Amino acid sequence: MTPRQATPPRAQPSRQAKPLTAPAVRARKGSGPPLVMVTAYDAPGARIADEAGVDIILVGDSVAMVVLGYDDTLQVTVDDMAHHVAAVGRGQQRALIVGDLPWMSYHVSVEETVRNAAALVRAGAQAVKLEGGRKRLPMVRGIVDAEIPVMGHIGLTPQSVHAMGGFKVQGRQADAARALVDDAIALAAEGCFAIVLEGVPDEVARLVTESVPVPTIGIGAGPWCDGQVLVFHDLLGLEDRVLPKFVRRYASLKADAVDAIAAFADDVRAGRFPGEDETYHLADDVLRALAGNGTIGAHGADDGAIGALAGNGTIGAHGAEPRTA
Repeated sequence: MTPRQATPPRAQPSRQAKPLTAPAVRARKGSGPPLVMVTAYDAPGARIADEAGVDIILVGDSVAMVVLGYDDTLQVTVDDMAHHVAAVGRGQQRALIVGDLPWMSYHVSVEETVRNAAALVRAGAQAVKLEGGRKRLPMVRGIVDAEIPVMGHIGLTPQSVHAMGGFKVQGRQADAARALVDDAIALAAEGCFAIVLEGVPDEVARLVTESVPVPTIGIGAGPWCDGQVLVFHDLLGLEDRVLPKFVRRYASLKADAVDAIAAFADDVRAGRFPGEDETYHLADDVLRALAGNGTIGAHGADDGAIGALAGNGTIGAHGAEPRTA
């Protein structure tokens, strides 16, 4: 087996392109180009990802860190996730939408797990993702039995940050690596249509990928997986405070945004904004009527200025078109 090779940029999918489904993602195991998944948390982000041609949009609980400002992913609720799933659903056209089940939404009981998964589907998700291996099998089974596609997630599972002692690479020892392989096999057998491998050595990711009949999607797991995922804000450079080893930045949008807003602020303070092109004006007859009947003067406006405009030909020379005051 060789690492999944990068393919040349493909053309944008047509707006009429057939939406991708969970069974179609599963069928990509071992065939076709590597799967591409990115996160998105709102309609503009979903439109960007969809128009770029990604296969899967993950509405990740990473929204807690990159959008809401928390230090970890543990603060978001099912209601929070449903809100963002719905926003993504309004901007998506083709990509499969996967909603992250947040911490404590699938830990108490199977019944509660299914109810929470259904809430994300009602919001617009076409599948859900949960973290953990064999101990999550009853929850996976319950969701699958409810006819909801499930994506697994093993390795570095951010919702276990406290139990793991931080965001640390997993599976470095032989026993831990074998446990990850066993977890993946069990998740696939229970019905997961794909499995995210996060923060594991590439040799372990290769073992897992070769051991399961469903696609693996890597993040910090090397080139052997069946697909790759990055966080929207990381790959676009919107989040620049931390650069994990596994992130490649393809743009510097935060720096561009800071420059753009600073330029706007400079234009406002210097009186350059708004200018002619950004300003609306009354039609000549309306302006004359206001100047003639005292309406403007009643509110304290400078009638002399209005009269001067009407008298010196400024009004009429421009008609109702925008002009500089």
